[in-house]
Amino acid sequence: MDQLDPSVLPPGIDPSQVPNDIDANDLASFYYSCNEVTPLCPVEATTMGYYPTRGINIFFVIGYAIAAIVTLFFGIQKKTWSYMAFIAAGSALEMAGYSARIPLTDNPWNKHAFETQIVAIILGPTLICISIYLTLKHICLSLNPALSRIRPHRYPFIFVPLDVSCLFIQAIGGALAASAALNNYEMVQHGNRCIIAGIVLQVVVLMFFGLSALDYYIRVRRWIKSDEALPEALELWKDKQFRMFVYAVTGAYSGILIRCIYRIVEMAGGWGNPIMQDEPSFIVLEGFMVLIACLLLACFPPGILFPQMAARMAARPSWSWLSKRKKDHQVDIEQQSQPEQGSQKHTFSGDESGLGESQAKDNVSPASITIERANKEKA
Repeated sequence: MDQLDPSVLPPGIDPSQVPNDIDANDLASFYYSCNEVTPLCPVEATTMGYYPTRGINIFFVIGYAIAAIVTLFFGIQKKTWSYMAFIAAGSALEMAGYSARIPLTDNPWNKHAFETQIVAIILGPTLICISIYLTLKHICLSLNPALSRIRPHRYPFIFVPLDVSCLFIQAIGGALAASAALNNYEMVQHGNRCIIAGIVLQVVVLMFFGLSALDYYIRVRRWIKSDEALPEALELWKDKQFRMFVYAVTGAYSGILIRCIYRIVEMAGGWGNPIMQDEPSFIVLEGFMVLIACLLLACFPPGILFPQMAARMAARPSWSWLSKRKKDHQVDIEQQSQPEQGSQKHTFSGDESGLGESQAKDNVSPASITIERANKEKA
């Protein structure tokens, strides 16, 4: 045992306690083979390094369950299918992750519970981000599509695939780390690098989204103060419910961004580093940040606070941002949603132009939906 460096051992373990047939190279594999807490497999040697607090994990399970139920209720009622689905799915993953942490309060060496909570808690926020990305398109369409540097209907095509890429990279990393945990420490490190890469990409995408939203806000705010602002846009801009929705989405976005930055710092030190073994920071910067985001998105739904978005989403299939609508239906909706000739076209100045063809067909108002249904009933 002379070759065994005491610094690689968990706290409180003397080199003389380690079996003679285990050398320094096999030490990591030895601890990965532990199934329960024993003198040779102390809790300090686990990846977390502590017994998770049972009460706080039960609290998170209940909180995410409430978020999922509320999201499903308003989503089904107002038919905001895609917005609802991603928030509910993300909340369900978080709920599964914290449910898996409950058995760890008795046995931190429970591998199945540990792997479940790692994968679920890492992937959950990525799904929630998709719903946040969908909101910018509808805000632009409802205020002034021409002020957006990117055509509003293209936002989902940009941010959702990028977010899904983050999801896949993190999922691959989690799978590598989980499958190799018992016998291939090097593969575990590769999995860790994949997870970090996925989270870094997610932070980049979130920042790109935030800059796009901030740029649009500055441009539309300047336009609102001018004489060119349309009455409908002014009314929506001053609407308290719409502002509550925007504040809620902004709060959720901020919480997810803080969580992702924390995850980069946490994972950068490798499995079992001091930050990863600090439960208070995990509870605050991971658990509460994501829970607050889920509750904000669930309790401030577009179906109640932003009816223009809800009506536009209810007027088409939930997958419509991925598929082309039938040509005759597109023409019908576009004709009904167009303002009186000349009222929009000459409103903007400088580099701002009128609605493009692809923007106009997305600009579906509740009134146009009512007209469309009435025409169908007469036919």
